[in-house]
Amino acid sequence: MITFTVEESWDRIESWLGRHAPVTHGLLRPPAVPADITAAELRLGVTFPPDLRKSLLRHDGVELQEGTLRLDYYGPPSGVGEIVRSTEFLREVGKDVAEEEDELDEEERDAYAYWPHERLLITLGIGWQSSDGLFLVTRPGPHHGRIGRYFDETGSSFTPWSGLRHVLSDFATALENGLPFDGRTPLAHEGRLIWDGGGTVVADPTSALDLAAGTPEPQLPAAEPAPPVPRPDGAHAVIAFGSGGFFQPGPEPPVQPDVVFVAGIDPGELLERLGSVPATARPRSREQARLSAGALWAAHRPMVRAGSCGDGWSYATQEGGDAQFGRPEVLGRLSRGTRVVRLAKQGCEVRVTVVEDGAERPEAGHRVESPREDYVTGPDGQPVLGRGGQQWQRIGVDPWPGSTAAYTRLLAGLTVEHGISWDPADDTAAPLASALLLPVLDEVPEARHPVTVVRDVDLGALVERTPPERLHSAMAAQLARLASESDIDGYPEIARALEQVGRGEPVDLTADGALDLRMRTIQAEARAVRGLLDEARHQPDLAPVTAADLAAWHGRNAAAGALRRFLLLPLPAAAETVLSLRMSLHWRDELAADLADWDLSGRSCAEPDRDG
Repeated sequence: MITFTVEESWDRIESWLGRHAPVTHGLLRPPAVPADITAAELRLGVTFPPDLRKSLLRHDGVELQEGTLRLDYYGPPSGVGEIVRSTEFLREVGKDVAEEEDELDEEERDAYAYWPHERLLITLGIGWQSSDGLFLVTRPGPHHGRIGRYFDETGSSFTPWSGLRHVLSDFATALENGLPFDGRTPLAHEGRLIWDGGGTVVADPTSALDLAAGTPEPQLPAAEPAPPVPRPDGAHAVIAFGSGGFFQPGPEPPVQPDVVFVAGIDPGELLERLGSVPATARPRSREQARLSAGALWAAHRPMVRAGSCGDGWSYATQEGGDAQFGRPEVLGRLSRGTRVVRLAKQGCEVRVTVVEDGAERPEAGHRVESPREDYVTGPDGQPVLGRGGQQWQRIGVDPWPGSTAAYTRLLAGLTVEHGISWDPADDTAAPLASALLLPVLDEVPEARHPVTVVRDVDLGALVERTPPERLHSAMAAQLARLASESDIDGYPEIARALEQVGRGEPVDLTADGALDLRMRTIQAEARAVRGLLDEARHQPDLAPVTAADLAAWHGRNAAAGALRRFLLLPLPAAAETVLSLRMSLHWRDELAADLADWDLSGRSCAEPDRDG
């Protein structure tokens, strides 16, 4: 690839800005005064590399205001004054370690030093401050003029650019050809230079649920008695090994699952309200349920067991997967027309929650916390610390015994308060009705702030000046394009909904309806793929899915969520989500065309004239 000189690259940059982004072009500063550059070199005690000097003699940075030229996340180019201020600021921040770093050799300084004296910060990063941006090495030698990226939270690292002329050359090429520059693409919008990531996803990502469907559910091995150990006299004895000693089995940890009790419905209906997957329903012991929940067969879907207890109560315990019983959406479904009592223990806290017909009753709830008791203290009562400063902990000790006791105490209180009688230890081995869940969707939160700017488009102003029907038509078209980009329009339930949205017709989004189930399935796919990739990080074998699969399912899930918001929220809030997710770099032009494609009678220009 040809690398242009600094002057040639600035010619190309100015030419493109003049034609496409005149506002940004007008914010380029005039050339720096050579004497100011010399004074900066003397003040900083370094010599500016030729490329930096040539660039500053073309433009002494840019005016720092809306629409100015930015090298995307690296920020706007600095002028002489900003270079001096940023460099002196970073030297001051790193002065405490400067003497130690002076002992490092050249390679070590580049790799480990906080802010070597010979570095200059030549852009103002994301926040237009000295906290991040591109830096340049002024030290003579093999790295002279090399470009790196500084970020105050992660430190410094070098980029592939060996000099400023390479940065400017690549930037000019990206402008002229609409190509990515370090991962994102420069565009012109309303006379200003903007940046957009765009993106695509694989068209046919691997389905984790299909992988699960083709995998058998693991089964517990049949219990076998321990082989007898012969005695010299011919008698036999069985030796048990456990934490309690050679001849005493260790104590089992208390069984304290997250549990919900629901009045007036049977276990089967309870599982249905939770969103059980019918094909996975069968009786399971707790051990079997937990074994199954951790297998590929489960595809990271939650596993629950359900039974009956007390007088007219059913209960469900969660045995694996992402926690469900504390979610407002789940408690709302479970308590529809009845009462739900939830008992949960997490760390130091035990909590009882009561919900009736979707409304929580705070006065009926309980909450208990207990102090941690597995930390080691000395005779003076002070913590005993290890070499690294961490506090010593006892092994095999319940860290919150008070909470363990509280769980049992609160459970006993449920009998008195609600007529619930249940002992979690009683159903450990019993085969109870159980199933994997297709988790219900999160509630769509109400918009709590006015719509403003979305990806450099002033959506707030657009909403104010556009008639609602016209705006709805344009955003419906944007939604349809998002669905096509993410490939969710291939699902018949979603394709039908998009057609209805385009015609302005109501769409059925009832719980457990076809569209709701499709959206929940897409979400389950995204969760399962992410789980498989996370597991593979700790295993020698490769995951059966890839990062590209995850990106595709995440995109589908986000697009399905945008459709749901479009159906449930006011149009401005829904539009904000749709536009934030568009993948095409040309969506702004498409939006402008959608808004213009409307005649004065308030009807789409593409709509036939029925009066003719």
